[in-house]
Amino acid sequence: MYKMMLMSLLLFLVHVNVFGQGAWKLNVEKEGIKIYTSKVPDSKVKAIKVECEVKATESQLVALLMDVNTSVNWVYHTKSAVLIKQVSPSELYYYSEVSLPWPASNRDFVAHLTVSQNPATKVVMIDGPAVPDMIPVKKGIVRINNSSGKWTITPEGYDQVKVEYTIHVEPGGDIPSWMVNMFATEGPMEIFKKLKLQLEKPAYKNAVVPFIENKQYVASASF
Repeated sequence: MYKMMLMSLLLFLVHVNVFGQGAWKLNVEKEGIKIYTSKVPDSKVKAIKVECEVKATESQLVALLMDVNTSVNWVYHTKSAVLIKQVSPSELYYYSEVSLPWPASNRDFVAHLTVSQNPATKVVMIDGPAVPDMIPVKKGIVRINNSSGKWTITPEGYDQVKVEYTIHVEPGGDIPSWMVNMFATEGPMEIFKKLKLQLEKPAYKNAVVPFIENKQYVASASF
């Protein structure tokens, strides 16, 4: 349980470019989900990349990922997630706390999420670096100030997208980096399974996001 909680912390610091990593190594491939790890210069913590195909539109997935208040329902061991500021439909700030078992202290972070879409390919990018000093540090909780990751959502066909998620974060405090790296695949696997289930809920099943244009496909004629 401890190892999965550690990786849930790493995975849900949604959303920024991972830079400077080495070659990706495939660690796990299961139920259509591929999880890779990579060394990062000047860091003891490895970067993680998750790839899978999801039965959803671009809008559905964006609607889920930007609905930060409900992340407690599908992101493993998220204790709280609260919208701080909605800058625009495609930009927001949110605060989240992740609970870890004793003797480790809980972690928290503030993330700045922004969504963009390539007008030609309809590929969607969601970035969200951790933002230091936006709210005061809370007593007994270790603040995450250094994280980088990105969601890339690529249309693959009618109601089908390919998702690539990359993340690198320094969790700080007293969590040993060797423990984080050793169990780098189990947390992401569980989270992506739950993500697929969450997309089936009515709130997202037919979601339409005004600033996202789903790629259109022409049905093949049958004779």
